[in-house]
Formats: sequence, structure tokens, C-alpha cells
Amino acid sequence: MLRRELIQGLLALSALPATNAFAATEEAVEPGLQLGEGRPFTPADVRAMAERMASEAYQPPTRIPDAWTEISYDQYRKIWFDARNALWEGEEGTPVRVDVFAPGLYFPTPIRLEVVEAGQARPVLFDMGVFDTTDKFPDLPVDETLGYSGFRLRAELERQDIYTEFAVFQGASYFRGIGAGQTYGLSARGLAIDTASPDGEEFPEFRHFWLERPEVESDRIVVHALMDSPSVTGAYRFEIIPGDTLEIGVEAEVFARERVTNMGIAPLTSMFQFDETNRDRFSDFRSAIHDSDGLSIVNGGGETIWRPLANPRTLQISGFLDNNPKGFGLMQRARNFEDFGDLQALYHRRPSLWIARREGWGAGEVTLVEIPTDDEIYDNIVAYWRPASPLEPGQSRAFSYDMTWGARTEYGTGLKVANTRAGADRGGGLRFTIDFAHEESMAVARDEITPLVRASDGTIVAPIVEDNPQTGGLRLGFKLEPGDADLIEMRAQLRAGDGPLSEVWLYRWTR
Repeated sequence: MLRRELIQGLLALSALPATNAFAATEEAVEPGLQLGEGRPFTPADVRAMAERMASEAYQPPTRIPDAWTEISYDQYRKIWFDARNALWEGEEGTPVRVDVFAPGLYFPTPIRLEVVEAGQARPVLFDMGVFDTTDKFPDLPVDETLGYSGFRLRAELERQDIYTEFAVFQGASYFRGIGAGQTYGLSARGLAIDTASPDGEEFPEFRHFWLERPEVESDRIVVHALMDSPSVTGAYRFEIIPGDTLEIGVEAEVFARERVTNMGIAPLTSMFQFDETNRDRFSDFRSAIHDSDGLSIVNGGGETIWRPLANPRTLQISGFLDNNPKGFGLMQRARNFEDFGDLQALYHRRPSLWIARREGWGAGEVTLVEIPTDDEIYDNIVAYWRPASPLEPGQSRAFSYDMTWGARTEYGTGLKVANTRAGADRGGGLRFTIDFAHEESMAVARDEITPLVRASDGTIVAPIVEDNPQTGGLRLGFKLEPGDADLIEMRAQLRAGDGPLSEVWLYRWTR
């Protein structure tokens, strides 16, 4: 998993002004990102490259000199991109600016980056001159193996003439995004292979990117990417539209070199340390620490599921079997400052990310992986769609989906779970309360509402529905007596008459 402190460090770098005590003066001429000679390019070329590579033996990528990866985190922060060198900087009518990241530290593999215009692809040439450093940055070898480690996209999201970042592609097949006014949180990946496998996870890498120059005054940018790994290759197309919410449309085809049985489509990676369900395990001034607080699923039958995230004491893997799910995502429903009380991390401003499939995905499962953690710097949550059928050598699989990054957390139908609380009951057992958000359109009297609570083991005692005057919504409370059980799966829902009133709440309790 990527270290979260690196993400925070990159944010700090992006906040640095273009000129400071260590940067060039205003009068100095910056080189700007330079482009090489052009060659013909069509999007079909990326697919052809991926298909050809899959038929050949895997070739490990060229790595940068070891001295670059042996620097410390603090040293890596001493080099940053000068925004005056950004691609398309100063060009009227071009709505996007592109920055690049320096190599080093956690990023040993350089990427190839090209710009596409009028059917020609021109490489972005590597140049140390586009970066600024302090006098604390070490003297490192510069040779032909060096290259940029990733890139960042900026646009006028909040103020005219102020280009604010909204997406970053860096490290393996990781990328992340935000809507206007948000701070980075969870990440996405192009593909996951063998996540949480005892034999170790394989991390496919985006090796080559092509950025189509946006049309004048366009609100979108198209990025093509070539993926490679020992097991698969892949051709990806991202259509990216920044704004109050960030929309990314993904079209991909993956080609297998080897048999792949555990493939994760649209993988999401996040962090959950604690909230009101496990607050007793952590001594911290904050009320909660997490980038996401729940997994939301709208399954193929139209049922809406909410699964609060957990920080278990041992690795947990949950599979939600389905056929053609309508969508899934990791949500951050806690949206008030007092939900966290953190002035630096601003967890209440972290984005939620929803995945909506396009074509039919067939049979499979939404997989949720929860890894124990005692520190917020580690991403410990992974969610993805896992097809039921393996991918055999020589086969390919095409898929597409739409991503929505932003503050929205409500998908599907029914009253939404606003919060889950759990703790020891004075009379023994565990007390659970589930708060459902207020909904103006609800026209059902409380005495017409029936709570349905089930458990795979133990005993559910006295479920009751109450009005919550603080939120205007409803609260479902019940007691769990686990008995001798070590693991209990629970399911709860509010119903009115013969139909569902709320989304389905699922929870796994472990001793």
C-alpha cells in the first residue's frame, strides 16, 4: 500500500509557491516542459501495443539509480515542480495545466508521457530544470534512466486564473482525484491482482501515458494509458471532467499472459482506523479517523446495501455475490468538522468515490478487504469487483465504468444510514444503534415501521425504532448477545408494510 504520509507530502509540495527563497527569480526564464519529435498516433495503437506485449515474455521496467530511491521522505520533499513550467501554461483557451513529479523515494519506475495533437504524439522530454530544490536536496546521479514519476492535472475550479489540482496519476496504476474544495483521501487503481493473497499481491503499472490536448474551452481531458505486469497488460482510456464533482469515465481492455483468478476491476483503496464502533481501542483527541466510513452497493436486483467499514484485529475479506451490480463505492458520510475535530487532516472534506458500471459485468462479487492498522498513515481498506470467471492466458476482458469523486454519498433507494455506534451494554452483550438520515419525502408514520434484524449466530434482543430529535431521522437500536460465537454476520433494515423503507445495513462482528 502507498504510505499516506507521502500523499500528504505531495499536497504540501503542491501548496508551495512558484517562487520562494530557493526558487528562481521572477526575471529568470524557466525552460517549460519540452516536447520531442512527433509520430502518428491513434487510440487503437494502445490496444495493439497491449495485445502484442501480452503475447511476449514479461520485461521488467528500467529502474532509476538506487541513490534516488534511498533518499529519505524529508529529502524527497526538497524537490518540487515549478508551476511556471507546466504544460500549456500561459496558453489562452486551454483549460488544463499539467505538472510532473520528480523520480525517487517510493517511485523507482519512470513513466513515458506524450502529448497528442492533430494525430501526432510528441514525448515530454525529461529535464531536471523544471524542478526547484533547496540546498538540502542531495547531489544525485542524473542519467538516461531517469524520468518523471507521474503527473498532476490542474484547472480553474474555484477562481478564475487560479489553477487548482484535481487529479494525480503516480505510482503503479494508482490515481486519485477530488471535487472542488476537497482534500485528497482515497485512491483508485487501474487493476488489482491477488489482493490479500498469501503469496503476495501483484501491482500492475501504468508505464506509458498519452494526454490528448483539450479542445479550446473544453471542460474535459482524455488520457490513454498502457499497463504492464507479469500477469497482464492493459489499454486504458480516461475521460476526465473536473468540477464540483470530478467525473472520470474509464474504458479498458486487459490481456492475460498468465492465468488470473483474483482480478479486481475498479479497485478502490482507502483508510479506516476508528469511529464510534471501535473508539474504545484508541486514545486520540479526535472523534474519528478515516477517509471512508462505509461500502455502498446497489446490487443487480436494485437492493441498496450499506456496510460500515471496520478495523479488525485480523485480516478480513468479505464477498458480496452479485450479477451485474449497478454500482459500488467507498463513501465518507461523516461531513461535519466535529465528526473528526482535525484541523490539519480535514477528514470531513475527503471525497467519496462511486463506481457505476456501463456494460454488463456478469457474475462475480464486490470484494471488501479490511486490514488491521494502528496508524492512519497506512491505507488498509480495498474494495473492487471480482469477476467469477478467471482470465486465461491469451484471453482478454474489456470493461468500462464511470467514477464520481465528490461529496455525494447517497446512491440507490431507501433511507440512508447516517451513523453506526456500538459498545458494551451494562447488562452484558453489545448495544448497537443505527441512525438513519432524515428524508423530507418519507410519508410513513413511525408506528407503521417494522425493524428487521437478523444475525448468523448469537441472539438479537429488543430491536426498537425511535425518533432522533437531534437529526430529524430515525434510530434503530438493539442488543446483541454473542454467546460463544467468535464471528457474527448481522443484517438490519427498516420496513413499512411489505416493502423496504431503508437501505440494508450489514455488519460483521468479531470477538
